[in-house]
Amino acid sequence: MNTDGRLVVIVLFDGVDLLDVTGPPEVFSLLRRETGGTAGYEVTLVAETSAPVTTASGVRVLPDATFDEVACRGIDTLLVPGSVEIDGQRRVRAVADPAVVDRVRTLAGRARRVASVCVGAHILAAAGLLDGRRATTHWSTARQLAEEHPAIEVDADPIFIREGTVWTGAGISACLDLSLALVADDFGEEVALRVARQLVMYLKRPGGQSQFSVPLDPVSTTRRVEDLRHYVAEHLGERLGVAELAAYAHVGERQLTRIFRTELGTTPGVYVESARVERARHQLESTDDTLERIASACGFGTTDTLVRAFRRRLGTTPTEYRRRFRPVAG
Repeated sequence: MNTDGRLVVIVLFDGVDLLDVTGPPEVFSLLRRETGGTAGYEVTLVAETSAPVTTASGVRVLPDATFDEVACRGIDTLLVPGSVEIDGQRRVRAVADPAVVDRVRTLAGRARRVASVCVGAHILAAAGLLDGRRATTHWSTARQLAEEHPAIEVDADPIFIREGTVWTGAGISACLDLSLALVADDFGEEVALRVARQLVMYLKRPGGQSQFSVPLDPVSTTRRVEDLRHYVAEHLGERLGVAELAAYAHVGERQLTRIFRTELGTTPGVYVESARVERARHQLESTDDTLERIASACGFGTTDTLVRAFRRRLGTTPTEYRRRFRPVAG
């Protein structure tokens, strides 16, 4: 897929996982559609030769260019997918072909940032690009990565990890989460959220983990509920009890509760708390605001209430969440 925009180079080689290759371009294509063509990437698939590459699924993919042809270009993002082999005892091992590793090492020197998808982290590791960094990969090969590359701090839990200009993603489907994170980093979370809605996906911010992710708000079927949702989002610092929401919607309190259950599958109180936790998560990840300020801005009132909500919803504290999940900027 070639469009005007930042150059994204995706590495191809025989045996590569197909979804690792095709997932990111789908996300980037929706980005262009959601922004009316004002934001986008130029995605180029590259391989050693121009011959079709046979993926692990048997589907053949035609490269757009060779490694040599893109070696002289300025690369915005180098995406490195992965490949595995299964031995006679059904054990999974990641593959890092030395020739591919050499090509990745060379191209990485021309890229603004580098990202691996799934077990592609093993290729980055073999190229020396993860030494001294925290990184993730598919859980089934995390031990292999740690044993073969002791200079890397391997963490198999996160969906993806950003360490400066190097990103690593976990399971195969996490290529979509990683791609959304790249979009958010380049064009903002609001745009990434719109793309995620088209994919009917969670929006995972950099550093987020699966157990700390909540679904996108369900799309309601009535204008009244959409209006209520926007009202909640814009007034999180204010009192948002059933009485206040019912008065805003010009309905009775019982009817409001029925509307929330029917349209959003939850109660007004649970919905409001979830929205406040989401706003607080964002604040913890993107600002240096104190817990007191975040609690006030998000409508919790006190830090104790904020802490209780985080323990209830996420099983952790705001302080621990910030320490673990705030991205490390490059």
